[in-house]
Amino acid sequence: MKSFLKIIIASTVLFLIATVSGYLTLTLLIKSEDIVVVPDLIGNDAIYALEILTDLGLNTKVKGSEYNADIPKNHVVFQNPQSCSEIKKGRAVHIILSKGPKTFLLPELVGLDIRQAKIIIEENDLKLGNIAKVHKERTRLDEVIAQTPCPQGTVARGSAVNLLVSLGHKLKAFAMPSLEGLTLDDVILLLERDRLILGKIQSTFRKKDPDGMVVAQEPADGYRVTENTRVNLTINRLAPKERSPKKVYLFKYRLSNGFLKKHIKIVMNIRGFSYSFYDTFVKPGEEIRLLVPQIADITLLLYEDQELILKKVF
Repeated sequence: MKSFLKIIIASTVLFLIATVSGYLTLTLLIKSEDIVVVPDLIGNDAIYALEILTDLGLNTKVKGSEYNADIPKNHVVFQNPQSCSEIKKGRAVHIILSKGPKTFLLPELVGLDIRQAKIIIEENDLKLGNIAKVHKERTRLDEVIAQTPCPQGTVARGSAVNLLVSLGHKLKAFAMPSLEGLTLDDVILLLERDRLILGKIQSTFRKKDPDGMVVAQEPADGYRVTENTRVNLTINRLAPKERSPKKVYLFKYRLSNGFLKKHIKIVMNIRGFSYSFYDTFVKPGEEIRLLVPQIADITLLLYEDQELILKKVF
């Protein structure tokens, strides 16, 4: 009986030991699944750090950035916890990113459009300083023609860059010629010669004046104008029965419906010359009407937002 009792007690103790051992082993296994080892992020770019921490079930928090001459911009320079540390899933790893070296060689901005130059300045943590503008021959409008500090000079992040920007070639100024009494085709050739732009054309009725003759102009004769000045005309139009043989065509074009205005440019090729006949923004659905001179070998090219839409030969 005593032997049987000892066997029961021994079995119970062994069962309890096995149960506790199994419980502790299972608990350690479960806890081990919640523990991960922090990888080494120093020197890696921010995207890599975000991806690898996310895969490990850890959160990424960027605490800030600092200049570092040895580690490239947007790469990790500091992490907490350090690599090889064991932490639970769901915890955050704090990182600091590099802003690159404090000083660097200023890139060449001369020859670029000012909008491109501003982007490069901002990307390199620089400030846009003073902008001066002057006329200069053989340069584009808004082209950078000088910079300080000079290209390839050593500059510090946060310093200012001053630019000298071109206004293009200086426009020639002269007295507006008289156009009254001329026909539209003669006016077009005259405007092309002086690099003026044909603007709006209006009609009026004057029985005493010839049909198709310019009777008014804006700017007026003798006013000071420059190249690319837009010239508006008023042309005499007689009643149909009183008109002489037709000397102009009526060109019509209606824009498609939509929501945004479109940049419409009409270029006229005539007698070997090419110039802008119409250049403005037009509302959707609006109709354009233009008088085109009746001249041999005349072609109109119509562009919508710089895309050729229509070519018409008269």
